[in-house]
Amino acid sequence: MTSRWKSALWPLVLLAAVGAGLFGWAPWRDSGLPAGLVKGNGRIEATEIAVASKLAGRVMAIEVGEGDFVKAGQVLARMQVDSLQAQRDEALARLQQAQQAVGTAEVQVAQAESNHQAALALVVQRDSELDMAQRRLLRSEQLAREGFFSDQLLEDDRAKRRNQQAILSAAQAQARAAEAAVRAARTQIPAAQAQVRALEATLARIEVELADSVLKAPRDGRVQFLIAHPGEIVAGGGRVLDLVDLSDVYLTFFLPETVAGRVALGSEVRILLDAAPEFVIPAKVSFVASQAQFTPKTVETASERQKLMFRVRAQIDRELLLRHLDQVKTGLPGVAWLKLDPQAAWPADLALKGQP
Repeated sequence: MTSRWKSALWPLVLLAAVGAGLFGWAPWRDSGLPAGLVKGNGRIEATEIAVASKLAGRVMAIEVGEGDFVKAGQVLARMQVDSLQAQRDEALARLQQAQQAVGTAEVQVAQAESNHQAALALVVQRDSELDMAQRRLLRSEQLAREGFFSDQLLEDDRAKRRNQQAILSAAQAQARAAEAAVRAARTQIPAAQAQVRALEATLARIEVELADSVLKAPRDGRVQFLIAHPGEIVAGGGRVLDLVDLSDVYLTFFLPETVAGRVALGSEVRILLDAAPEFVIPAKVSFVASQAQFTPKTVETASERQKLMFRVRAQIDRELLLRHLDQVKTGLPGVAWLKLDPQAAWPADLALKGQP
């Protein structure tokens, strides 16, 4: 009986041993993380820049191709500017007219001032003539009282004095009118100058729009996509091509809520890419999301709180990227290892081994 039981138990013991061995060897079994380290899966991303046309118009030329490296300020595309050039020519002609109007207004002021001076001189002349007529009348009245002057001649002198007074009043009125004309002419100068400034501003705006019609790279980078092609019409703000800044590259990964709360900005990160697992890429935490991703609408239990995942960004060193621009690619998957404890040591497979 004992031997029969032993014969029946041996297959079960063997099966259990094999199962335990498989379970221990299974690749999906987590062997545990080193103390003070956590990891998360993510993808390589980079800062993308949309190069767009400020104004609606037709794309005249594309000066680069997809995958080309470009420098800041390099011409990428040109928009058709025939209408803008016509507007500039019109504004330039109107500006010349306005400048001539300023000169004309200044000449008119000079003429008005000359007329005013002539009117003032005439007033002086008429005042002198009135004074002479007044003195002649005084002598005539004295002679008439002494009987040496006829009444007719006396009346003639009195009439001449009244006439000279009227002439003086007319000259004074003419002088006041000439002075008003000077003030009126002077007001034309600021108006003409304001018109010149307005047209200069219009011309400057058109020049800016002409400059904006030549699309230039805002920074060094690589052309990722051509969205529009020569001959196509794009709306105002419509994208023409996309650039990617390969000196601003990071890996975005996710950590659970229990870990994300302990991550400090600037924490050390080591990245292993699936495409090149033999290279360890150093990075630092530059961003931790303030809100969880793919979170349940209501979080009521501890088990649901464990589902909270926070987005973390590991920024790769700019100098390292600049030395390997030709190899930098976005979209590559990888694993980010993050050091929660600054005193923890990196395992041997994550140590930096003479990074180039």
